[in-house]
Amino acid sequence: MSLNIQNLITEFPLLEQLIALQEISWFNPNITSLEEGLPYVGLNHNDIKAASDRLTRFAPYLAQVFPETAASNGIIESEVVSISKMQAQLEREYSTLIVGKMMLKKDSHLPISGSIKARGGIYEVLTHAEKLAIAAGLLKESDDYRKLDSDQFRAFFKGYRIAVGSTGNLGMSIGIMSAKLGFSVSVHMSADARQWKKNKLREHGVNVVEYEQDYGVAVEQGRQQAESDINCFFIDDENSQTLFLGYAVAGQRLKKQFHEMGVRVDQAHPLFVYLPCGVGGGPGGVAFGLKMAFGDNVHCIFAEPTHSPCMLLGVYTGLHDGISVQDLGIDNITAADGLAVGRASGFVGRAMQRLLDGYYTISDQRMYHHLAELSELENIQLEPSALAGIVGPIIVNKNIEYKNRLQLDAIKMENATHLVWATGGGMVPKKEMDDYLAQSLTPT
Repeated sequence: MSLNIQNLITEFPLLEQLIALQEISWFNPNITSLEEGLPYVGLNHNDIKAASDRLTRFAPYLAQVFPETAASNGIIESEVVSISKMQAQLEREYSTLIVGKMMLKKDSHLPISGSIKARGGIYEVLTHAEKLAIAAGLLKESDDYRKLDSDQFRAFFKGYRIAVGSTGNLGMSIGIMSAKLGFSVSVHMSADARQWKKNKLREHGVNVVEYEQDYGVAVEQGRQQAESDINCFFIDDENSQTLFLGYAVAGQRLKKQFHEMGVRVDQAHPLFVYLPCGVGGGPGGVAFGLKMAFGDNVHCIFAEPTHSPCMLLGVYTGLHDGISVQDLGIDNITAADGLAVGRASGFVGRAMQRLLDGYYTISDQRMYHHLAELSELENIQLEPSALAGIVGPIIVNKNIEYKNRLQLDAIKMENATHLVWATGGGMVPKKEMDDYLAQSLTPT
C-alpha cells in the first residue's frame, strides 16, 4: 500500500509535530469501557489464569536454576516503591503540581534478565518447553518441574532451536532462559542493541547475530531462519499472544501488592500507569493485565521516544502496522534501545487501542536528564528507555480536557496513584551506567 504522506498530514495534523521530532501528547478520544473493548483483544481472565498457573508450575525449577529467584520461591516479580523526592523535583522543574502519589514499578530489577522482558520472554520459552516435553511423554503437569534441571532434559531440548529478533532486552530474557533449559538459541540483534547485552548473551552460550539495520530487519531475519528449520521456534515479538499473556500476569500481582501496601484503586481512587512502548508487546500485555485487574479504574498511557513514536503513529492514524516512522522520514534512532522500533505491533495496536487512554513522546535528552535525577534523589539506576514514563504524571496533570472528559475531578485526582513502569536497567554494567549519567550533563 502506497501512502500519500501529505494527505495524511492534512487529515492528521499532529503528524507535523511528530515529523519535527517535537514532544507531543495525544489522549485517545475513542477509548471505551473494558466491557466494550475486551472483545477486540480476543483473550480473557481464563487465559491470564492459565499463564499464571504455568508460571507456578515452573517456579520450583526456576528457584533451583536461578538462585536469585529462590527468595521469591521462583516467582519472577518486582517491587513497587514510592518516589516522593522525584515527584517533588518534577513539580519544581515543570512548575506543575502532581496531584496524587507517585510510585515506581521496578521491572527494571526483575531477576534473571533485569527488565520487563523477564515476564513475557521467559514465559514464552517456558510455554514452548512444556509443550515439547509433554508431547514427548517426558513431562506431566502434575510433575515436580525441578526434573527439568537434568542432563536428560537438556539433551532433549538441545535437539530444538529457538530464534528471536530483538533490540536487546527481549533477546536477553529469551537467550538466557532458552540456554538454561538446553535449547540452541539464536538472537538476531538490531544496530541499536548495546554491546554489553550481546556480550552477556554470548557468555550464556547464545548465538548472537548482529545487523547494521534496525529492529524490523532483525525480526525478519529471525523469522526466515525459523521458517527454513522445522525444529526452530520463532518467538514473534510483534504478534505473539503467548508473550502478551506472560506480561498480562503482572496485573493481578500488582493488585495483590497494592492490597498489601494499603494502596486503594477504585472509582474514587484512580490509578494512572505510564508504560514505555517499543513494538508494543510488553506494555500492551501489562496494560491488558491491569485492565483485567482494575477495570475502568486504571488509565494506561504509553510513552515513546520522539525518534520512534510507532504506536502513537499507528493508533492515531488507524493504520497500525501499515505505517512506519520511516515512512514519515523519522530516523528511528534513539538512546532508548528497547524502544527503537519503527513499526508497531498490529496485533497490540488493534487489540488495545480502545483500552489505552493516551500516548506521548519524550526526547532522549529528557530521558537522560531524569535518569540522573532519579539516581541522585532515589538511588535507583535505570536505562534511558525506562525513564520514558517519568513525565507522564506531569502530562496528565496539565491536560484539563482529558481529565474533564473522563470526569476525573479534583477529589479523585487527590486520591490518585501515578505508577511509572520502569522497564530496564537492573543489569546495566557500572561503566555503562556512568556513561548514561555523563550523558545527562549534556545541555538539552
